[in-house]
Amino acid sequence: MSKPESHHFQAEIQQLLDIVIHSLYTDKEIFVRELISNAADACEKLRFHQSSGGAAHQSDIAPAIAVSTDDKAGTITIADTGLGMTHGELVENLGTIAHSGTKAYLKQLAEEKKPDVGLIGQFGVGFYSAFMVAKRVTVLSRSFVPEEPGWQWTSEGGGGYELTPAPDLPRGTKITLELKDDAKAFAQADNVERIVQRYSSFVPFPIELNGKRLNTIQAIWTRSKQEIKAEEYNEFYTFVGHDHDQPLFRLHFSADAPLAIQALLFVPGRNFESMGMGRMDSEVNLYCRKVLIQAKAKGLFPDWLRFLKGVVDSEDLPLNISRETMQDTSLMQKLNKVLTGRLLKFLDEQSEKEAAAYEKFYAEYQRFLKEGVVTDFTHKEALGKLLRFESSALDKGKLASLADYVKRMPSEQKDIYCLLTPNRAAAESSPYFEVFRERKWEVLFLYDPWDEFVMEHLHTFDGKTLKLAEKAELNLLETKKAGALPEAAAKSLAQWLKETLGDKVGEVRVSQRLVESPAVVVDADKFMTASMRRMMKAMKQDAETAAPVKHDLEINPAHPIMARLEVMRLQDGPLAASVAEQILDNARVAAGLLEDPRTMLTRLNQLLEKVLTKA
Repeated sequence: MSKPESHHFQAEIQQLLDIVIHSLYTDKEIFVRELISNAADACEKLRFHQSSGGAAHQSDIAPAIAVSTDDKAGTITIADTGLGMTHGELVENLGTIAHSGTKAYLKQLAEEKKPDVGLIGQFGVGFYSAFMVAKRVTVLSRSFVPEEPGWQWTSEGGGGYELTPAPDLPRGTKITLELKDDAKAFAQADNVERIVQRYSSFVPFPIELNGKRLNTIQAIWTRSKQEIKAEEYNEFYTFVGHDHDQPLFRLHFSADAPLAIQALLFVPGRNFESMGMGRMDSEVNLYCRKVLIQAKAKGLFPDWLRFLKGVVDSEDLPLNISRETMQDTSLMQKLNKVLTGRLLKFLDEQSEKEAAAYEKFYAEYQRFLKEGVVTDFTHKEALGKLLRFESSALDKGKLASLADYVKRMPSEQKDIYCLLTPNRAAAESSPYFEVFRERKWEVLFLYDPWDEFVMEHLHTFDGKTLKLAEKAELNLLETKKAGALPEAAAKSLAQWLKETLGDKVGEVRVSQRLVESPAVVVDADKFMTASMRRMMKAMKQDAETAAPVKHDLEINPAHPIMARLEVMRLQDGPLAASVAEQILDNARVAAGLLEDPRTMLTRLNQLLEKVLTKA
């Protein structure tokens, strides 16, 4: 038997081993991913060599990876039928750091006492992660070059390693780890299977564990869309999304600039948050060359897209040494921007091509889009295109986009108008809607209490300002109606109402926008609305002891109630005063501002009694 060759690790390797063993990874199981990734790289290099017409030892053996465990012996072995290594390559790859710049990195590492520097993924040092769990590592390797013999590399992770000739080896590399006492769990097949399924499911070569094939699902995001069948997409979605229902939408795309990206994203058929399952976490996994970098990757998409499932693979990721977080946050932000912009473009396209499917999507996920409008300034404009609302111009149940609204606007209309309302019937009977119906101007009906904040944050669309109907300063086209009070009498009545109602109202003025309602209340604060007042109170923004908010009152001089009130105030002042208070409360009810109706009901009963007495 040949005498072993003794070699000392290069000084930088010894420093690196100390870092790997003591402070590099937060999770020791990473070594399985690293060794399988190296095996896959060796298989890929062999496949490239053979596709170029090069000769190889045992050319009839296909590239593959085999993992075996022995819990009695306390070992785990990872073997590949890839490129293999010569004597010189074993020395260069496992005993030295041949890449320029690494020595400077290690010097910086020692000076700053920071182990997280970008080595893995750039310098191929994942092999040394084996020493986190192994007391002894044995590597058997034979190069693909036909005349090259095999070699055995052995080290206990100390100051060096031994090389011994190993004849009659098959092509490829076989790494056996004799596990430390505190790492014997990695000799159990169930644990290793879980790790391989998590990190290496999409490695493009067969992986077997003790003879059982593990990676049966293909990384279909790397294939052309034209060659993938719908059932393959659905099978893949079931695997990555843990959902047996079909997704609503899928987006499969690749890009070369500004980043190299391959992505396959799915929108689930159901909004799981609305089903009472709590706040969702993103289920888009981040890969680099088909190897999992981060499950449920943080920061890959904005939080309001947390309903997405799928994968993103990018070769441009500068990873930190543990592959567990992104080192270059600016690049991660760029990735986020590119992916989000592409998805929003896709949803906009689908809203045109597949209107029915998009409406189903919107019914499930509109709250997420609205959250995006409020929280994401970068994508606010694109999100505005995706919003949908019922409209006074369409039948009940039909939805309109803001772009549809703008197309239908008459030339003299400059703003987009919206009305927050509990339902369509309430909207169409609202005093705030009357002027729009009279002028035949479209109004969007907002049924979600948060829609008002969404519109405030969106603010404009296609150069048009979004305005709430109750804040619209519009007049009727024809202000003089039969039976209307003369201008002087109307102003006199308004003045009397202010004197009678006192501090219960702000201003009282003659309205130029009411048709069927006798009166309407308007918030004196031009930036405040009735719904905002209600929401602030619900959030306890208004102190319990704060003075009641005064609203302005606008009266309709053409309404019969106002005409008769003008007569009554001259004939029966006390009764007219009660009617005035009732008119104010009725207007508050219409605006959803009357919180305690007891006083109003008492007064209403008294008025009914007087009417019935006179009958």
